[in-house]
Amino acid sequence: MIKRKLPIGIQTFAKIREEGYYYVDKTPYALRLIESGTHYFLSRPRRFGKSLFLDTLAELFAGNEPLFRGLYVHDLWDWNVRYPVVRLSFAEGRLETRAELERRIRSLLAHNAGTLGVELPLDADIAETFIRLIEGAHARYGQRVVVLVDEYDKPILDNLTTPEVARAMREGLRNLYSVIKGQDAHIRFAFLTGVSKFSKVSIFSGLNNLNDITVDAQYSAICGYTEEDLDAVFAPELEGLDRDQIRLWYNGYNWLGEAVYNPFDLLLLFQKREFRPYWFETGTPTFLVDVLMQRRFFTPQLARTLASEALLSAFDVDTMAPEALLWQTGYLTFHGQRRIGARIEYELSYPNLEVAYSLNDALLKGLMGDLSLAERVTLSAYEALVRGEIDGLRHHLERLYASIPHDWYRKNPITHYEGYWASVFYSHLAALGLELIAEDVTHHGCIDLTVKLPERIYLFEFKVVADEPEGAALAQLLAKGYVEKYRGQGVPVHLVGIEFSKTRRNVIAVEAVTE
Repeated sequence: MIKRKLPIGIQTFAKIREEGYYYVDKTPYALRLIESGTHYFLSRPRRFGKSLFLDTLAELFAGNEPLFRGLYVHDLWDWNVRYPVVRLSFAEGRLETRAELERRIRSLLAHNAGTLGVELPLDADIAETFIRLIEGAHARYGQRVVVLVDEYDKPILDNLTTPEVARAMREGLRNLYSVIKGQDAHIRFAFLTGVSKFSKVSIFSGLNNLNDITVDAQYSAICGYTEEDLDAVFAPELEGLDRDQIRLWYNGYNWLGEAVYNPFDLLLLFQKREFRPYWFETGTPTFLVDVLMQRRFFTPQLARTLASEALLSAFDVDTMAPEALLWQTGYLTFHGQRRIGARIEYELSYPNLEVAYSLNDALLKGLMGDLSLAERVTLSAYEALVRGEIDGLRHHLERLYASIPHDWYRKNPITHYEGYWASVFYSHLAALGLELIAEDVTHHGCIDLTVKLPERIYLFEFKVVADEPEGAALAQLLAKGYVEKYRGQGVPVHLVGIEFSKTRRNVIAVEAVTE
C-alpha cells in the first residue's frame, strides 16, 4: 500500500477523491439509507465527518460518476439519473440574533436557487421561499429534490448561554424545517445532521416523519473510523505507533453498534506522531463545565452514568440534563444497555483516555477556580501514589484543599455539597490519566474509588464529618471486606480512608492499611 495525503480538515468529497487523499468508503451506508427510506436525522459530536458524508450524498445524487470509481456504490447506482440538490449549512460563523439567522437563511436559499436556475419570489416569507425553491427545482429537473442540511442546530447551540436568543433561533429554524414535511411530494431524500438531538416537540414538531438513526446499531460507524478501516486504509501510517495505545487514546465512541475512532484525532496522530488530545483541544467545553458546576454534578459519576432513553432525548433550550449534554457532545458514550419493562436504560462512560483525562482536567479547573493552581497540584499526587507514600498523599491533599481560595468557597454553592470534596480528588487523579474505577462494585457493596497502578492498587473511601476525625472511612473499608476483590494480584493493596471537615474545608484524616 502506498502513502497518501492526510485529509485533515477536508470536508469536500471531490477534493479528497481527485487529489489523492486517504478516503474511508462510506458509500455502503449512503446506499443503504437511500434504498431504505427518504427522510433521516443523524446526531454526532463535532469533527466526526458529518459534513464529508453529507457532501458524499450530494455528489452521489448529482451523478458525478468519476468521483465514485472504485467505491462500493459505483456499480450499484444509476448514473443516468441526476437529482437537484438543495444544500443548507449553518456551520460557518456565529449568528447572534433572529434577524441575522433570517438573513443567512435567505442567502442560502438564494444561492441554491442560483445554482439550480430557479426563480424565487421577491416578497415571500422564508417558508414560502423555501417551498418555491423545492417545487421549482422539481419542475425544472423532472426529478424530486434532495435536501441536505448540515449543522442544523448550530445557531441554537452557539447561543445556549443566552436562552432568549436560543429560543428565537429555535423558532426561526423550526419555521424553516417544517417546510420539509409539507413538501414530501416533491422530495426524493432529506438528511439533516447536527451535534445535538433536540426534542421532537421543540425544533422538529412540524417534521415528525424523520427517521432518527442516531442510536441505531447498523449506523453506529456511519461516521468515524473502525479498526478494520485502520488496517485496510491507513496501514502505511501505522508503522512505529503502538496499536494498543492508539486504541486506548482514541477508540471507543459507540452508538450501540461497532465502536469507532474520531477521524480528527487519528489524522493528526498520523501527521504529528505524538499522542495528544487533538479533538478535545479544538473546542474547550466552557459551557459544559459551567453547566456541570451549576448542577453540582458528581464527577466520579462520569465513569459510569445510567440514563434512560427519554432522558437522552429530552434536550432543549430550557431542559438540558447534564447526561444528555455530555452524551450528545461526545464526552460520554454508550457502554451497554438493558430493557426494564418498557423502559430502556443505557450505561454511559468515557469513550477513551483522551476524553477521560482532558474533561477532568477542565472540570478540575472549574472546581478549583484557578487554572494555574489546578496545573500545579496534580503531579505530586502521582509521585506519592506510585511510591506508596501515604504521608506524602496526606500532605498533598492538605495542600490541595488549602490552596483553593477562600473567596471561591464563599461565592460558589457547589463547594457546600458533600460531593464537592470527592469530585476534586477524583478529577485531579483522572486528569493524570490514571486507571480509576468509581463506585467499584464488590459482593459487599461499592468502593468509592479504586486506583490501579502497575505497582500497587488503592481503595479509597470518603467521608465528610464535622470538626474531628471519626475513623469511619477506613472502618467501612475494613468492615466490608472490600480488599477481597483485589487479593492475589501480586501487588500491594492500600485501603485508604479520607475524611473531610466541612468547617475547616480541608482533609482532617488520611488513614491507611496495606495488605
